[in-house]
Amino acid sequence: MELRQLRYFVKLAELLSFSEAAKALCITQSTLSQQIKQLEQEFDTQLLLRTSRNVNLTEAGEELLPYALSTIRQAEQCFTRVNDLKSLLCGTLNIGVTYSFSPILTEALVTFMKKFPKVRLNIFYRPMAELMEMLRNREVDFALAFKPSVAMPDVESHVLFQSYLAAIASDFHPITGIKTISLQELSKYELALPAKGLQARNAFDKVIEPAGIDFKVRVELNEVNILLKLIRQNSMVTVLSEATIHNETGVKAIRLDIPGNGMEGCVHTLKGSYHKRSMREFVRLLSESMAIRERLNAWL
Repeated sequence: MELRQLRYFVKLAELLSFSEAAKALCITQSTLSQQIKQLEQEFDTQLLLRTSRNVNLTEAGEELLPYALSTIRQAEQCFTRVNDLKSLLCGTLNIGVTYSFSPILTEALVTFMKKFPKVRLNIFYRPMAELMEMLRNREVDFALAFKPSVAMPDVESHVLFQSYLAAIASDFHPITGIKTISLQELSKYELALPAKGLQARNAFDKVIEPAGIDFKVRVELNEVNILLKLIRQNSMVTVLSEATIHNETGVKAIRLDIPGNGMEGCVHTLKGSYHKRSMREFVRLLSESMAIRERLNAWL
C-alpha cells in the first residue's frame, strides 16, 4: 500500500466521481482506476461501488476512510517537521485571530516579517467559535483569542495577558471621567454593541443576564473598527475588552464594576499537534511585544 494510493482513495471518496477526482489529482482516469484497483487487491475487498452514473463507498470503504485521512495527516506532519528544520523557518504560518486581538498583533507581525522574510503569513480574522473549528480542522496553526468560558478538552490555551471588560466611549463622553462604571449606571446610555457570538458580547451577556437590567441597545455589528468609529462620533457607548483599543485614539476604556471582571488573552493550539518553529518564534515575539507588556502593566 502506498501513500499515493490513499490520497487517490480519499479524493475519490470526497468527489465520488472518477473523472472529477482524476482531474483534481492531475492524473488520467485510467491511472486512478488502476491505483484504486491495486489498493482493493491489497485489502482483498471492494472499497467502491461503481455504476455508470456514480461511485459510492462500500462498508469497507467507509471503514477505511478515517484511517486513510489520519495516515495522510501524519505523513504531512512528518514532512512538515523535516522541512521545518531543514529550511530554517521557510514555509507558511496560518494564524487565526479574533477581532479584539487585532490591535495588539501589528507590532509582532511587522517584527516577524522583517526577521523572517521567507515565511508566508496567512491571517484569518474570525469569531472565536469559527477559529476553534479551523484549529480542529488544522486550517490554522494556532489561534489568538480570549479564553472561552467553557473548557475545550482538545485545545490547549497558553495565557499571554490579562484584560478586562470595559465600557468604551469617546474622550468627550461624561463617563470618561470615572475609573469604573456599574451596570446600573451604564444602562442610562445608548449602547452600540458587538454582535452576538463575538467574545466581548458573550462575556457581557453572561454578566447582565442575572442582573435583570434593561439596556438601550441602539446598534449591533460585528466589525470592531466601524463600532469604534461610531463611538468617536456620537454619545453612544460600547462594551469591549480593554485590549481592543490598544493604540486607538479618541476613545477611553472604563472598567465595568462587576465580579470577576477578567479576560485572559491566550494562544490556543490543538492538543498533541506539532508546533512549527515559525509559530514558536511568532508567539515569542508577541509575548515580548510592547503591546503585551502594556497589557500586563495595565492589569497590575
